[in-house]
Amino acid sequence: MEWWRKQHLIVQIGIGALLGILLGFILKENVTYIAPIGDIFIRLLQWLIVPLTFIVLIDGITNLPSINSLRSIGGLTLIYYMATTVIAASIGIAVALIMKPGKTATGFLNNGEDIQPESFSFIENLISWTPNNLFLSFTEMNMLQIIISALIIGIGLLSLGDKVATIRGLFHEGAILMLKITDTIMKLAPLGVMALIANLIGTTDISIIYSALYYVLSALIGLAILLLIVYPMFIRLFTPFKPREFFKATSPALLLAAATSSSNATLPASMNVSKDLGISDKIYGFTLPLGATINMDGLAVTFGVTAIFAANLYDIPITFGLILQFVFLGLALSMGTAGARGADIVMMAILMTTLNLPLEIVAIYAAVSPLIDAGNTTNNIAGDLTGTALVHARFGERIEEM
Repeated sequence: MEWWRKQHLIVQIGIGALLGILLGFILKENVTYIAPIGDIFIRLLQWLIVPLTFIVLIDGITNLPSINSLRSIGGLTLIYYMATTVIAASIGIAVALIMKPGKTATGFLNNGEDIQPESFSFIENLISWTPNNLFLSFTEMNMLQIIISALIIGIGLLSLGDKVATIRGLFHEGAILMLKITDTIMKLAPLGVMALIANLIGTTDISIIYSALYYVLSALIGLAILLLIVYPMFIRLFTPFKPREFFKATSPALLLAAATSSSNATLPASMNVSKDLGISDKIYGFTLPLGATINMDGLAVTFGVTAIFAANLYDIPITFGLILQFVFLGLALSMGTAGARGADIVMMAILMTTLNLPLEIVAIYAAVSPLIDAGNTTNNIAGDLTGTALVHARFGERIEEM
């Protein structure tokens, strides 16, 4: 038991997934006896989705500097983070459209049901995304309305500053509470994943394994494109650094990111390598903590791949409107991801809920998460450091005056 507690969550989930595969083959149809464990885990995730998204997103916004300060350094940083997140989500979608993960297992998760995502019309959805009743959004789990409501409230609180210090403090403490609850629920993830994977293996076609591995390959290719092509291009075009020298200097932070799968845990290393590059602490002291909160480019790639993967699994036609929705969700959800262990698994549950798709796909992602999350975090940190270098190139000489 002591050995188990010392293991990283990724290791625990990996062990749970392997045990689930083994139990699925051994128990076959009798696996339904342990299936309720997975159902309970899914229900806990569903319970967590709304308060976690709403409270943590508001807290993340109110932790930013004042709105006036965002006009210079903050404005450029936010534009960069949003632009690269959209690029990342688009890369994930493009790779998945080419490789078609899940296509060979079309429809095997729907049990004969006709599953359709929320229909997409830009004008109609723009109207439907606009919240008109916050509490109704909560009860209906309308995640886009909840995210937009959180943005509105967060920006309002940020603009009022110390006048609403008590309310901001409540959201901050609420975020601490929700992250603690998330951490507690994620301790059940290895058991829940074991039961969910065992049920999938025991009651569905063996193609699930091949589809999942092909899905992992698709995600890793998308992550490699972002890390090895997009970021070096930004470094070469917009900063005084040479890509090879830049990534050699930042390699300690990137290696730590891959090892810990945690942007927050890598933050001190990111600051150290930024200092070694000659970047002012007034720049990296703002861009890196902000990036650790809202810049999740790696996860955006995986969101894009997962959305197409889910559409293929449930035999859903992929339209241009649906692709636009995937890109928007990649931006909104990756920027709202909480800095907690297993947050990527929780956000996948939010993605599936927002698309009006069953949550069984979360079990597949959780099983392969140990293979993907290291790449997600490495790209997240590389994106933070690239953005920091870009802001340094623009404001480095004037930072002391500003």
